[in-house]
Amino acid sequence: MSAQNSFWEGKRVLVTGGAGFIGSHLVEALSQSNAELSVVDSFENGSQSNIESALGNVELIKGDLRDFDRCLDACKDVEIVLNLAAKVAGVAYNSKHPADMFRTNLKIGMNMLEAARLCEVERFLNVSSACVYRRDSPVPTTEDEAFVGDPEPSNLGYGWAKRVLELQARLYSQEYGMQVVNVRPFNSYGPRDHFDVEAGHVIPSLIKKITDGNNPLIVWGDGSQTRSFIYVEDTVRGMMLATERSMAEPINIGSPEEISIANLARLIISLTNSKTQVRFDTSRPSGQPRRCPDVTRAKSGLGFEAAVSLTEGLRKTINWYATDMNRVPIKAI
Repeated sequence: MSAQNSFWEGKRVLVTGGAGFIGSHLVEALSQSNAELSVVDSFENGSQSNIESALGNVELIKGDLRDFDRCLDACKDVEIVLNLAAKVAGVAYNSKHPADMFRTNLKIGMNMLEAARLCEVERFLNVSSACVYRRDSPVPTTEDEAFVGDPEPSNLGYGWAKRVLELQARLYSQEYGMQVVNVRPFNSYGPRDHFDVEAGHVIPSLIKKITDGNNPLIVWGDGSQTRSFIYVEDTVRGMMLATERSMAEPINIGSPEEISIANLARLIISLTNSKTQVRFDTSRPSGQPRRCPDVTRAKSGLGFEAAVSLTEGLRKTINWYATDMNRVPIKAI
């Protein structure tokens, strides 16, 4: 990522959820672009250590954004809000707690957009999700598919929360003239993700299981379900470009590289030089059968394409997990 970007230089920018997985990488990139940064995070999932390299350039605020007054305080004197704060989890948690995922994410998002409006914030990035798309969306999936049918059942609460927040953003733009940008990141992965078997996403969960020596490796579903993964630095670059261009239409931020979960597990096993055997548990939810974005709008409107291949991104992630998490030293081959 480039060291500087003149658009951001001197801008007063608030990143919510900035101590979390994607947020911390965004904070690093903005710090390198000389933005005047503030970060608000509840630290339920994020960690101050995630933004240690940027702490000298960041005003750090601890706050629960379900509290509207905290949102107002955070938005004062801010020019741009990048709203990454959300409750996120893997398919296991999402399946068991749809109401909690809907309620919590809707409250955070609605609070932040209203606070930004009242504080006359100039530009607002609403981070939506690929979870807005239905189970049987055509693949590759265009942005126009977002409000067709219900979202994937295993992400129903989270997906509907993100849909409603996109609608809120659209209505605020219509009524109040706010510059609101909606991005839909597909499955992001990389360093500082949540390496948790129960609540984590598929890549960090698989890496943890394999490096912890789980044998056999139990993979949910039959392994035929596919995903498109995007390395976190590419996700951040796409978010920044979308905010700079202030695109009115929602935009997919992802990679066209699609892989089955079975082949993903085998690739991680190969990169870690593991002898783990794979077994599939078809009694467990597998989520959406296929997920891969149409990235035409990102390419034509932003000039954005994912730069890091899945194999290279997995190498970087595995090596980070081995060193930064003080695990048994391994090196992705």
